This record gives sequence, structure tokens and C-alpha cells, in this order.
Amino acid sequence: MIAVLNRFLALRLFRRILAGAPVCVVLMLPAFGQQPLQTLLVGVDHRTVTSLDGEWHYLVDQAPARDLYTDTGLINDHGYALNTHPNISSGKHNEEYDFATASTLKVPGDWNTQVPQLFNYEGVLWYQRDFDAEPKAGTRTFLHIGAANYRSHVWVNQKRVCDHEGGFTPFDCEVTAVLHPGSNFVVIAVDATRLVDGIPSVGYDWYNYGGLTRDVSLVTVPSAFIDDYDVHLAHGPVWQPGNTEVTGYVHVLDAPAGTAVTLDIPEAGVHAELKTDADGRAPFYVKGSKLTLWSPETPKLYRVALATGSGEQQDKLSDDIGFRDIRVDGTHILLNGKPVFLNGINVHAEAAIVGGRVDNDQEVATLFSYLKDLHANFARLCHYPHDERMTRTADRDGIMIWSEIPNWQHISFDKPEVYAKDLAVLREMIRRDRNKASVILWSVSNETSNNPTRTKFLSDLASQARQLDSTRLITSALNSEHIAGSTATLDDPLTNALDVVGVNEYIGWYTGVPEDADTLRWVLPEKPVIFSEFGAEAKYGNHGPVTQRWTEEQQADVYKHQLVMLAKVPQLRGITPWILMDFRSTTRNIPKLQDGYNRKGLLSEDGKKKETFFLLQKAYGDNSVGKP
Repeated sequence: MIAVLNRFLALRLFRRILAGAPVCVVLMLPAFGQQPLQTLLVGVDHRTVTSLDGEWHYLVDQAPARDLYTDTGLINDHGYALNTHPNISSGKHNEEYDFATASTLKVPGDWNTQVPQLFNYEGVLWYQRDFDAEPKAGTRTFLHIGAANYRSHVWVNQKRVCDHEGGFTPFDCEVTAVLHPGSNFVVIAVDATRLVDGIPSVGYDWYNYGGLTRDVSLVTVPSAFIDDYDVHLAHGPVWQPGNTEVTGYVHVLDAPAGTAVTLDIPEAGVHAELKTDADGRAPFYVKGSKLTLWSPETPKLYRVALATGSGEQQDKLSDDIGFRDIRVDGTHILLNGKPVFLNGINVHAEAAIVGGRVDNDQEVATLFSYLKDLHANFARLCHYPHDERMTRTADRDGIMIWSEIPNWQHISFDKPEVYAKDLAVLREMIRRDRNKASVILWSVSNETSNNPTRTKFLSDLASQARQLDSTRLITSALNSEHIAGSTATLDDPLTNALDVVGVNEYIGWYTGVPEDADTLRWVLPEKPVIFSEFGAEAKYGNHGPVTQRWTEEQQADVYKHQLVMLAKVPQLRGITPWILMDFRSTTRNIPKLQDGYNRKGLLSEDGKKKETFFLLQKAYGDNSVGKP
């Protein structure tokens, strides 16, 4: 039985997020309200942690109504969660499961590509792992999960420690009170069942990879510790050349007012001694001696060191942060005060060649090697927050990023509890990546129907994004244009809530023929515009005339006509064609052409380049696509 969200609890979450509380509530089921409010840690990948990656035992739960949820929809703390073992010698009936002798899965990793029998499984799978711990007085320990798709329920030593809904953002479960010296165990039930009121909903054009898809670790910190920080270039109402002012805050969880905090950026000549306020926040505004600003040409990162406390209660954390300014001026996008054109591409978090969810450095490096080869300076990470390795690599490689929450088409925009979920996902995405210079755009949705309920929902969400982070631009990918004759008009009131307007269109594939683009005139808002999706499907190695669908030649022809059309759009400030690489989708079922893949990639799923890759590579290399 699928549990229903408690509306009172959802509204409580909503109020706390609006108040800017320094903790992250992760709420999805009625039973979630029985758990304490959960902390969301920032910069975990820059801390010394105990990794729990590796082999985990698993059991498939074909009857989750019995084993995970009770008849009332509450989470069941019995059954598999207890991790009991059969006593063969007792002669008595035992629980009919045993993790100790069960098969294993690699974590991080999706279950679909690791076990052939689970390839199309969308249900509940239970993970279990033993681990050693040596708890120390005056410390706190958290179980950090980079992402698990879609709902997660976590027990340590038979005690439920947290629940989370959302398949692409991190969460942390405090386990301090349930750990004991020596051997411990964790059980995690991951439920990949699609939900009508989920984020996303039940229908989407990518693969529903289930499981613990990102890193899992134990993080031990002092009793008062740095859980959040924001370090960025001061963002005034107008661009100031030569700006070297750095501002933000450091938050120390459970610290009394007046707690000392230090901030050091040695290479920039920054040293600041701060004090927390009553909420544990230590704001700062300091001037550096000199800053080389981050850009695709010079992706400069500075080592930022934060510290609080002393002796055994000292918490130290460092991060690598770039400083840059992104804003709009009329129909232009300005990076560090200069107009920029975004030569981009859409990228799904699917690993080249090996398939499955991207979950390691090598898979990320492969995708970014394709971006560099393409001469791209921009990537839209569609349609959900990607692994943090992606934004870290973008910081180092100088690739600007569009990051998006998974509001894909059929969201229940009329339900306040869905808005509460959305706001939680938005906050988790922004909190994790707000210190990444590469991220220049937060996107609140993709391809949603134009109606007043949706428009208010997403406009409110855009407003909340600005309150959470006023230094970046807000966008959304829209497909609500109206084409009449040779004119395409985008008259969508959601554009009023956006800094940059994304436009998805598939002229020459879903609409008309490629030549229609040549004479089409676009009527668009007087804002910077990114054509965020266009393209056509082609099977690698399938050749024929440009009029023959599914050929590399026709895909390239669609692009040629698109570039003619786009050159005449005065507000055009970037493009992200669909898509870098072919990717799995359960909705693509034409045998021999699709075979379960969306074939609009510039590369095949095994990394082979289609003709269109070279066409776009040349256009980007020549800087001939658009003007800043």
C-alpha cells in the first residue's frame, strides 16, 4: 500500500523552509513526522569520512505492503529492518530471510544494471551492511547518503533513524544515539515505485534507475560543527569591475551565540575572525587582496578553510571555491561583467559504455571529455540534480552549468503537499551546490502545461529559489509556444518569473519538416533566451538520404536548418541541443532503431560519434552559432 503524505506535516515543513531554518526537513510519509528534524551536511566530499561504499547484501521485496508499510500506510519497523538470522539448531520457526547469506550489490550503483533479473524492477529493495564504529564522547555521527532513488527508510542497529523522499539529492541521518563500539549494521529500504504525487511523477523519458546510486559514508563531527556555509563574490545591484569583496556566512549547528569561527582564503589574502549569532550563523563581508575570477577560460579555484571550536571539539573544513558574477542585462547574460554566449548541450547522468547511473570519477571524466571535444562551455544537467562529482568537475574544467529539479511535465501542481516536496528538493539542490562557481542557472521545471495553477506553483518556487540564493539566475525549459504559419509565439506567463527563458522545440522531428525552420520567426520575451532542446533521433551507423528518418544524415540536416533559424533570434544567448549521448528510456520501443534508447544523442550509448557531433563541434569551435 502506498502511503499518503500527511498534509499537516507538509505545511509544517513548508513554514520551516520559508523561515530559512538551518536544518533540512526531509518529509514524505505520515510516519516521517515521528522522526527528529534532519540535518543536511554541506561539503561532505571535502571531509574525512568513513566510506561505506562497496558490497552490500540485498533482498528483493516483492510484497512491500507486508514488509515496508503497514495497513495504515505507516512505516513498518519490523521484518527485514531487524536484520535477524535463522537459528537452524533451535527447531523453532525463524524469520524467513537472512542478509548474511544474501547476494551483494555494489554501492554506489543502481540495481538495474547489476542484476539482469532486476533490470526492469521498480519496487522495494532492502540493503544491509555491517560496519565497525568507535563512538567518542563529545562527537556526533551521521550516515550520509549522496542519493537513493526514490524513497528511503533507514535503520541502524534495529532503530529507525530517518526517511527521505527524492531520488537525486543527498540526505543525512544522525546515528549518534544508536551506535555502539565494535560491530554495527545498517539496513536501508529503497523504494523505486513511481508516485503520481512524486517529483517527478509517474511518466518521464529517462530510465528509473533504483537503489543507492551515490556514495554512502559515516561522518563524525564535534557536538557543535559546521553544517553549512556560503562563500561567494559580493553581488551588488550593478557589476563592479575589480570587485574583490567576498561575502556569505558560516553556520555552526548547535553553537551558542558568540561562538568563534575563522575563515581563511590564503591565496586571496583573506583572514576573518567571526562570531555566530543566536541562530548559529556567522555572516561575513571581507575584501581580498586580489581575485582571479572564475570563467571557462580561467576556471580558478581558491582553497577556503573554515574552523570553529578548539582541541577535540575543533571542527575544520576546507573547500575549493571559485568566485564569479553572473547576471542579466536586458537580453544579455553577463559573466564577470562581460556578455557570454552559452555553447552547450544537454547531459543525462547515464554512464557512457558501461551504462547505468553515473557514480564514479572515471564515468564523469568520460562525459566531460566529450564536452571538451565538442568545444562546449555550458551543459544543462537534465532533468534532476546530478552527482556532486559533475559540478565539482565543471568547477575545475570551466564548464558552466544549468541545474534542474525534476519537475518534468505531469506534476500535481494543485496539491500543497507536492509543493512542500518540491521546495525540499529545491533547497537540497541549492544547499549542496551553492558554492560551485560553475552553476549559473537554477531551473524549476521542464515542459510543463501552461495553466494558472502551474504558473503560480512554479512562480512561487522561483521566488523561493531567489530567497535561497540571490546570486544566480532562474530559468525553466518551456514548450508552450504557438506556431501559426511562419511565426512561433511564446506567450507563457511563467516567463515573468524567470531571468532566462528556456525554449524546447523539435521542428523537423515532432513538428513539420527541417526546412520549416528556415523561415520561422520567433516572438519571444525581451529576456535572454536559451533554446534548451531541439534535435532528431538517429541510430549510429544508420545512413541514407536526408529525407530518411533515423539516419545520421537526417539528424545532421535538422541541425543545419535549426542553426539557420537560431541565427535570426536576437535574444538568443545559448543553446543546449538534445542530447550529448543516447540514453535508456522505457518509452522508446521501436526494435532495431531504439531498442529502449532515446536516440537523439550526438553519440551512441557506447561513445561513437554521429555526423551531428562533428557539425556542432565545428560550429562551436568557430564560435559561429550565436552572439553574446
